[in-house]
Parts: sequence; C-alpha cells; structure tokens
Amino acid sequence: MHESTTLTTIAALGFTVAFFHAAIPTHWLPFVLVGRARRWGRGKTILVTVAAGLGHVALTSLIGLGIAWLGFELSATLGEVFHYIAAGVLAVMGGFYLWRQWRGMGICHHHPPGSQHRPDPHCGEEHDDHTHWDEELKDSHLVSQRAGDTAAVGGLFLMLTVSPCEAFLPVYLSGVQFGWRGFVVLSVILALAALAGMTLFTWLALFGFDRIRIQRFERHEAGLLGILFLALAVLVVALE
Repeated sequence: MHESTTLTTIAALGFTVAFFHAAIPTHWLPFVLVGRARRWGRGKTILVTVAAGLGHVALTSLIGLGIAWLGFELSATLGEVFHYIAAGVLAVMGGFYLWRQWRGMGICHHHPPGSQHRPDPHCGEEHDDHTHWDEELKDSHLVSQRAGDTAAVGGLFLMLTVSPCEAFLPVYLSGVQFGWRGFVVLSVILALAALAGMTLFTWLALFGFDRIRIQRFERHEAGLLGILFLALAVLVVALE
C-alpha cells in the first residue's frame, strides 16, 4: 500500500474515532445543561465548550507525544519487529473494546466534579434512552447558585481537560512509521475532529435538537472503537 494512501486512511480512521468519541454526551451535554441553568447565551456556552475542548485535546496530544517518542525509540531498536508489536497492541485494544461491547459494559466516562456518583463496574451501560446528567449536576457546584460563573467555567474546563481522549491514544501507535509527520497529522486530526464534534452537538442542543437519541449510539461506542482498532492493526501490518 502506498505510504501517502496509508497515512490518509489512518488519518480518516483517527478522525472517525475522535469525532464519534466527542459526540458522546459527556463531551457536550454538561456545557448545555450548565449554560441553561446559569442562563448563559449561546455564544458563551459554545465558547466555554471550545475552551474545554482545547484543554482536552492539548492533554491528549501531550500524552500522544510521549507515546510517539517511545514508539520512535522502540522502532529504531527493534526495526521491523516494532510494526508487529504495534499491530498487536492495537489488536488487543480492539479485542478489549469488543469484549466490553459484548458484555454490555460500554466505556467509562467522566462525571461532574462534586457529584455523588459512585463508580459502577458496568459503567457505560445504559438501560434507557435518557441521560443521568440532570441528576448528577444537582449535586455539583457547576449549577450551584453559591458558586459564580468563574467556578463553573473552571469546573467544566477541569472536568474535560483531566480526562484525555483515551480512545485516540492508541491511534498514535499507527503513525509511528511516518515519524514526526505522522504525529503532527494525527494531532491536527484529533483537534479538528474533537472540536468539530463537541461544537456541532452543543450547537444542535442549544437550538432545540437535544432530543436526538445520542445515548443509543453511546451504547455501541465500544464496539465501534473495537472495529476501528482492528482495522488500524491491519493497516500497520500492511505497511510491511
């Protein structure tokens, strides 16, 4: 497979991973609900969403930098063997997500700071098409009238920033063969996809389209990621 074609394919799969991960309600619904509770304008709500998204992308890219650097070092030491190791890691990740999908466990996502949410071993599993964010936000300072807007904005920013896009991190392994160019391309793809997804669904919700049954998609996120990681594993091997 031609190198440029392979990188383009990897970038397209990476965009799919990042965009649909950003489409999960935990990446935009809290901003909509907090904005409504605090009577923010649409512009301010979207601005806060984008700011938090930038922090989310920055931390993910920073961790991705470490993964890429480690990959470069291992690739230089192990040579062609590294391709099969990277493909194996991606395949294992794909199998893990497919297993979680099969068990109905889904993917664990972050929760609002200060809420009384207790970790659930089956986190990510939903039994209806309704979000539980309304209940969780009641216990958070994000909507408390005792806390100002600055605290709410800071809480939303922190909530998303300290929770990197873990689903995208393995994608950086697939770009090691392309050196720093691969890392830069994938980081740009991550930023475009994540910010586009968060902004789009926030905008749709603000204009009354929040009844879209996104929760149904969330149920199948693990399965989708599993398939994408397996496809990336095949592409990494195809480079050889």
